[in-house]
Amino acid sequence: MEEFKKFCYSEETEEQNAGEGVTRKVLSYSNNIMVCELHFEKGSIGSMHTHVHEQITYVVSGKFEVTVDGEVGILKAGDTVYEKSNALHGMKCLEDGVIIDVFSPKRDDFLK
Repeated sequence: MEEFKKFCYSEETEEQNAGEGVTRKVLSYSNNIMVCELHFEKGSIGSMHTHVHEQITYVVSGKFEVTVDGEVGILKAGDTVYEKSNALHGMKCLEDGVIIDVFSPKRDDFLK
């Protein structure tokens, strides 16, 4: 059965705690794709982890040190990074910022 959220209005979307200094909003999604907005305070960490989902991260604002499978990059507004399925990845926020994460397929664990 297809599950989806077609229209998503940011001001009506509940923020989830995604770690110390990190909040997440689950935006539009279907079974095959999901978009999330995350807000990071300077110094906050997206801990190293893996998942079966493919992921692309777009930096809206701020500055982030991102590690994917042992490779480190510094990303700022307008930059992106691709994390393949089961890639070990995480990030440290160097300046307060916002990122957009796109997952395929959707993250059911974010909907609970």
